[in-house]
Amino acid sequence: MPHFRKHSMTSITLIILLLTIGESVLAKDDAIQVIIWDEQQPSQKQAYQIFLGEYLRDYLTRQPGLDVQLVTIDHPEKGLSKQVLDRCDVLVWWGHVRNGEVSVEESKTVVDRIRQGKINLLALHSAHWATPFVWAMHERAKDDAIQTLPADERDKVDIEFLGEIVRRPPARNAPLTPQAEIVKRSNGRTLIRMTRPNCCFPAYENHGRSSTITTRLPDHPIAKGIPKSFKLTHTEMYDEPFHVPKPDAVVFEERWEAGHFFRSGAIWRLGEGKIFYFRPGHETHAVFTEPIPLQIVENAIRWLGTENQP
Repeated sequence: MPHFRKHSMTSITLIILLLTIGESVLAKDDAIQVIIWDEQQPSQKQAYQIFLGEYLRDYLTRQPGLDVQLVTIDHPEKGLSKQVLDRCDVLVWWGHVRNGEVSVEESKTVVDRIRQGKINLLALHSAHWATPFVWAMHERAKDDAIQTLPADERDKVDIEFLGEIVRRPPARNAPLTPQAEIVKRSNGRTLIRMTRPNCCFPAYENHGRSSTITTRLPDHPIAKGIPKSFKLTHTEMYDEPFHVPKPDAVVFEERWEAGHFFRSGAIWRLGEGKIFYFRPGHETHAVFTEPIPLQIVENAIRWLGTENQP
């Protein structure tokens, strides 16, 4: 009898262990697959003991339901290999001085996956000029222009983007971009000439002063647990107008004492995918050591990585 009891207890322990492992594997499989793409510019070390992307990874890894990996621009294929993208639900992008080193062709792979709903993008701060974000805004601008046409003409369209992608802030009095000129052709097709979205704004200043962020959509999942308003202790200033297609929603807006204003948490849909831009930064300010910005990043990842969320 004692031998039988020992054998039974061993079997029960083994079963419990297998069930625990199974639950762990299922939890891993159900987790949102997050890829953090970090340029890892050396100036990050002015505000972070480790690289900013590493800090975000370490924070997010401690949160349940997230499987987080980090890549950099110096990884093979600039961190955008098929193997990386195949296991990505949400791509978190931090880039700055090397934004232009990722080509449009390399970015189209990401944007095509966004359109298909395979990847969703969280662009942080200077990633307003990250090529995947810029090209996603081109694609959204194209979609918006096509939607202005009668339904029976939308499959007979040729798109022409004018000029080249230029990473230079627009003048304060510059026409807002993107803009579309629609030309009806004699062959029954429509030509849309697109002034490219600049994806920038006329003024910025890295003074490190405080700003106040107001939650405009408190019921949105990205705003879950976020106060109606809160302050960033030190941040860079951006000033509207932001030369991008009109967002589908603006969750947060930000103001500075001098009167500057920015739509600091904006959402776009592109096909089946979603894009969220979150402005605070930059890398010489420890914005992403503060609990509220970190919570917003986590909330955004959970919303972006969950299907059928409004």
